[in-house]
Amino acid sequence: MHGSVVWLSYPVVLLYCLVVRMNNRGCAVIALVLALGSSLAYGCADFLGGLGARRAHVLRTVMIAAPASLVVELLLWPLLGASFSAATLGWGAASGVASAAAFALLYRTLAIGPMNVLSPVTALVSAALPICAGLLQGEHLATAGLVGLPLALVAVVLVSAGHGAGSARPSRTALLLAFGAGAAIALQLIFLHQAPSGSGVAPLIIGRAVSSAATLAAAGLLHRKLGSGRPRYAMSAAAGALDSVANLLFLLAARSGDLAVAAVIVALYPAGTVLLARSVLAERIHRGQLVGLGTAAVAVSLLALT
Repeated sequence: MHGSVVWLSYPVVLLYCLVVRMNNRGCAVIALVLALGSSLAYGCADFLGGLGARRAHVLRTVMIAAPASLVVELLLWPLLGASFSAATLGWGAASGVASAAAFALLYRTLAIGPMNVLSPVTALVSAALPICAGLLQGEHLATAGLVGLPLALVAVVLVSAGHGAGSARPSRTALLLAFGAGAAIALQLIFLHQAPSGSGVAPLIIGRAVSSAATLAAAGLLHRKLGSGRPRYAMSAAAGALDSVANLLFLLAARSGDLAVAAVIVALYPAGTVLLARSVLAERIHRGQLVGLGTAAVAVSLLALT
């Protein structure tokens, strides 16, 4: 696994070097590519994490995913470097707390299902907060963005409503978990973006170390409630590794472009989750949900134009 991660990291390192050398327009293009790669990695990680949590308590899955993610980031340290300043320690630790919450909430959400509804809801919520943060930091939304925001809210309603009694309709608890997961993901991305641009992968390493420690502490406190079910170890570890790659790609995208644009491009990740859920689990997608998913795609695309 370690060798595979190192080989897969070479394209990331190459893109990072290109970002450093290219002009602003070139950086914007590379940032979009990095954000799309992050989106794909997040979508696959969510699918695997949700499956891994179906046979066991979600904490048991996160106990495997978080350390696996940390291993990937440590392997990337020699390639991309790391600078551990006070600001990096603070923002990295904050992202770690948010990451631990995101892991637990998201995987529990997807374990309840249906994936093809809850994943887009989480994505839209996770995109809204970084947009607000970007605006507060001086970024501006064009007309497309002003249309995209309310359209995204319409998409949330359509995707969540389902279609009749026979459809895969999420429960109120599942929807609340989806919104909570989206907020935690958004905070994680915002905190990572706040870390110094010259810190390399240090905020990722610190964040993952904190989230792993938080997970182990929670597991220790709740060990009597975890049950005897065992998660799918390979799926859980793969989800953690992919989540780490996704975080890295987002960090590089946000450093070379705008936070709001990077966040909404990353928010396209449910496409991968939905397609995997459809092809592997045969989850049904009804007409109303298709309209909602299409509306979500249009909303995210409009926001990306800003």
